[in-house]
Amino acid sequence: MNRSLFIVLLIAFNIAIDQISKVIVRTTMIKGGKGQINVIQDYFQLIWVENKGAFLGMGSDMNPTLRLIFLLVLPTLVLAYVIYYILKTKELDRLSLIAFCCIAGGGIANVFDRIVFGEVTDFFFIDLGGVFKTGIFNVADMSVTIGMVMLLFSGVFNNKKKEKIA
Repeated sequence: MNRSLFIVLLIAFNIAIDQISKVIVRTTMIKGGKGQINVIQDYFQLIWVENKGAFLGMGSDMNPTLRLIFLLVLPTLVLAYVIYYILKTKELDRLSLIAFCCIAGGGIANVFDRIVFGEVTDFFFIDLGGVFKTGIFNVADMSVTIGMVMLLFSGVFNNKKKEKIA
């Protein structure tokens, strides 16, 4: 498959899965804790909230101008650069390329929500009995997080390869 087509399809896939999941949540759930769904007892729940901020609501109390700059304009510029970078940098290994596509797709999906709805739809919540507890997040957040973890692994693997060669 053509490299550029692979990049476009992977980014589009990330956006589509996120947006489909959000449409399902918006059309079938009740907003807030009243309509929570226990998927796996209290450990994994679906709770629909709208987030005006970034990760875990950070920045939601900023004035509208700052929120526009930090949650819409800057992320859009960064995402545009990431896409430019992955299209132009032919030396990227497959794992890094997939990682960057996940990050770009997830980022675009959340920016799309901010543009269209003025806030981001979140709905996943995990609480492993005090051992591990998340904020409420969405598929786009998972794409970005998985992409970041993949990039870390890619960096470690590439450094080990370089050490072997040296």
